[in-house]
Amino acid sequence: MTGSNSAHIPLWTPEQLQASQDALLSQRDPGDDVWIYAYGSLIWRPDFPFLERRAATLVGHHRALCLWSCINRGTPEQPGLVFGLDLGGSCHGMAYRIDASQIDSIFPRLWQREMSTGCYQPSWLRCSSDTGDIRALSFVMNRSHPGYITGLSQEEQIAIILGASGSCGPCSDYVLETAKALRQANILDEQLDRLARQLEPALRTRQILAA
Repeated sequence: MTGSNSAHIPLWTPEQLQASQDALLSQRDPGDDVWIYAYGSLIWRPDFPFLERRAATLVGHHRALCLWSCINRGTPEQPGLVFGLDLGGSCHGMAYRIDASQIDSIFPRLWQREMSTGCYQPSWLRCSSDTGDIRALSFVMNRSHPGYITGLSQEEQIAIILGASGSCGPCSDYVLETAKALRQANILDEQLDRLARQLEPALRTRQILAA
């Protein structure tokens, strides 16, 4: 298992958030609609209007519980785990097309949600879909970030997920909602599916014991 001390992850300042957003948007043609690639909670809770949604595959990165969450799905004392796009493999997810006129209203909220600690490297990456390739904004894991974690066994992941809860609710809800959304979209993620099948009975047992 490798990772840094999750209890000491500073929040980005408004200036840092704005600079990161501006740098990413400077790499697009003004007036063009924007695609956003979703692989975790953005699949089942995008929280923004979109013109189109389609299944899309990203090659070169895979969905992984590789980021400590000390606010949304955990606390500094008992952090949870959330998904990132880590190096290697491929990821089946969803892509949303955003109207160019909506970017100025959508992106500040999106950056606050995804980039509050600078944990990702926002990148324009080529994704494939049944109706052609698209260039989509993808939040790729920053492996030098102090919240990056890898090498956890499934048993360790389950223990962490069961014990963590943050401002957005239990970590278990986050993981199970993502697994459910993928199944509903006919997207197969065997690793996440195995984890969810182990997590659900463990969660029921904990709830019974707590009653």
